Amino acid sequence: MGDSNKKPKEKHFVLVHGACHGAWCWYKVKPLLEAAGHHVTVLDMAASGINLKKINDLKTIHDYSEPLIEFMTSLPDDQKVILVGHSLGGLNLAVVMDMFPYKIEVSIFLMAFLPDTDHTFSFIFDQFLGFIPEGEKDDYWLDTETTSMGDPKKDLTTILMGPQFLSKLYHLSPPQDYELAMILRRPSSFFLHDLWKPETKFSKKNYGSVRRVYVLCDEDRASPQAFQRWMIKNGGVKEVKELKGSDHMPMFSIPNQLCHCLLEIAMN
Repeated sequence: MGDSNKKPKEKHFVLVHGACHGAWCWYKVKPLLEAAGHHVTVLDMAASGINLKKINDLKTIHDYSEPLIEFMTSLPDDQKVILVGHSLGGLNLAVVMDMFPYKIEVSIFLMAFLPDTDHTFSFIFDQFLGFIPEGEKDDYWLDTETTSMGDPKKDLTTILMGPQFLSKLYHLSPPQDYELAMILRRPSSFFLHDLWKPETKFSKKNYGSVRRVYVLCDEDRASPQAFQRWMIKNGGVKEVKELKGSDHMPMFSIPNQLCHCLLEIAMN
């Protein structure tokens, strides 16, 4: 009888946003997870949201991930968190999975870039470009603004998603959330000049040892589903969830379903 009334053990979720976004994009999901009895941390990556750094101040993916690295460093060794990375946020997850595997219960890749342990990240990005249909390659990025600081192989290249590209990400989300993104977006980067280097390869021993779950959305127009399924196979991920009726931004279009999915993964 006592067991039936037991509350589920409190989990600690750490939510990581994608490119050009910030911690603000979790404003619907955070209270839902907290209402279910869990602790939630949302972080702005460097030069994102209200973080005071500017994108041109960053040199590497580790620089960009610094707020998450600092958080994981401050976490006691006997505590574990559930990491959730959206889109580009998969890279931030990979960085700390390689550094702190013993502090992570599970890493959830929400339509996120998922590196493997055999190649540098640039390999994954090259594959991504290959999955974009030939007729769409020239127009894929639409009005996204790209600025190179010099040689793309050595120097930072920044991106700022334009109104048309954002509308592709938000096509099933409330218009108010699209407008919020238009107001709060900031330049970001894929840090490809850093991620093609051999030393950025993630290890089997650390990164590869963390439980990984991939979450797909069936109406995502930003990242080809065939590419995401290729990443899942390439990365050796065994646990996959699929959300119905969502665009690339499930935290806006289907927050309740997303929350239920995260809780299901956490309690499994």
